[in-house]
Amino acid sequence: MGKLYYGDNLEILRQHIHAESVDLIYLDPPFNSKRGYNLLFRTPKGHESDAQVTAFEDTWHWGPQAEKEYDELLHQPNTDVAEMIQSLRRFLKESDVMTYLVMMANRLLELYRVLKPAGSLYLHCDPTASHYLKIVLDSVFSGDNVFRNEVIWHYRRWPAKQKNFQRMHDVILFYSKTYRDNTFNVMLEPLSVGTLKRWKGKKSRVEYDGDVRLVTKMTDEESGGRPMDDVWDIPVINSQAAERLGYPTQKPLALLERIIQASSNPGDLVLDPFCGCGTAVHAAQKLGREWIGIDITHLAIGLIEKRMHDAFPGLTFDIDGTPKDIDGAQALAERDKYQFQWWACSLVGAQPYQGKKKGADSGIDGIIYFQDEKGPAKKIVVSVKGGEHVSVTMIRDLLAVVEREKASIGLFVTLASPTQPMLTEATSAGYYKSELLGAFPKLQILTIAGLLSGAESPRYPDLSRGAVSFKKAPQEKPEGEQQQLF
Repeated sequence: MGKLYYGDNLEILRQHIHAESVDLIYLDPPFNSKRGYNLLFRTPKGHESDAQVTAFEDTWHWGPQAEKEYDELLHQPNTDVAEMIQSLRRFLKESDVMTYLVMMANRLLELYRVLKPAGSLYLHCDPTASHYLKIVLDSVFSGDNVFRNEVIWHYRRWPAKQKNFQRMHDVILFYSKTYRDNTFNVMLEPLSVGTLKRWKGKKSRVEYDGDVRLVTKMTDEESGGRPMDDVWDIPVINSQAAERLGYPTQKPLALLERIIQASSNPGDLVLDPFCGCGTAVHAAQKLGREWIGIDITHLAIGLIEKRMHDAFPGLTFDIDGTPKDIDGAQALAERDKYQFQWWACSLVGAQPYQGKKKGADSGIDGIIYFQDEKGPAKKIVVSVKGGEHVSVTMIRDLLAVVEREKASIGLFVTLASPTQPMLTEATSAGYYKSELLGAFPKLQILTIAGLLSGAESPRYPDLSRGAVSFKKAPQEKPEGEQQQLF
């Protein structure tokens, strides 16, 4: 059983995750790279590749929230953290890096709280802030030998011309809550052909019977590999990889599978508090672990929901924090119109369009591509309205957008109830006619209430069943017992 939470992971951890309940934590937080990361959705041949949104902005600035969280750090029980954060502020002042470290320190304290005594934490980072993050982790995980390793994920990608060595690795900081009892399964790498040849016929194992040293033959199983080291050569996800979903910081499943197999057992609980596109929870489900994922955007939650259903058909899991009724939808619309738009687009299976991109309003909040015959995919434009009042003018505007974009259908998704003139105007727009599947209203008005209840849904033909709108995660085969990972 798994669970997704939408919201600030600090509040989710404090309100919903019990102390010492988690066996393994993996986090791949923003790196403070001062970049915006765009999410590129699938665009069928013949359509412009402009339906991208900013998945997240990896930029931090000191403000009231940073000051509030800094004050919390000074008054929590871990005095090592309080002293460390004060020292860092004296050195870094109210810089962007200091803002980032305050955010991370508060969350790492909560992650330490929810970790079981035998549990481990893996923090994925790059050289931008890894040296500071290790200082923070050393103060949070105070104790002897709880820093276990600095794992280097080594990869290859197309090099850029620059006056520097090519950076081809990330750092993964590995900590355990206690030294002696932490869960760790030794991972084996296959032996080279040369080594296997040298061992053939003379495999030996040293044993002791009291003070007597015995040499016995080793079995094939016992010589099946060597313990894995801390430099991992795992390829990045290339542009043609089946698992590639388009999320800007997506990590390979093989990387997460290795971490999960090494530091947890089947049935254990794995937590990812910055779950992005859900690679950690995907790997956890595949390997028979329980899992919790947290993210602060509806865009990420929607992507993970689709990914898990594609990879594990029939899988059920809870999603907490997304609107379940009109009151919840209204609250989201008032709090953050972009999050509301992303969530509303997910209700109709649409790609969010451009998101917070600056510029003139295109009148498009989402796009759906569909295939009902041979040839180029057809397009549906989606307009989302979260205000209390809607009017017939908005329907006319949507029709103009449909014609301008050469779209086949327009969907008007509204929180407020439509007026009778709006319904009449939509009906008068006529129909999109499919040679194979019949006629479908050219303009369709869908209410949030109807979508939530299941009483309403978009109507259009699609022989591809959504395959031309979204990249689909490959379906996973049922896993047996845990295997050695080579």
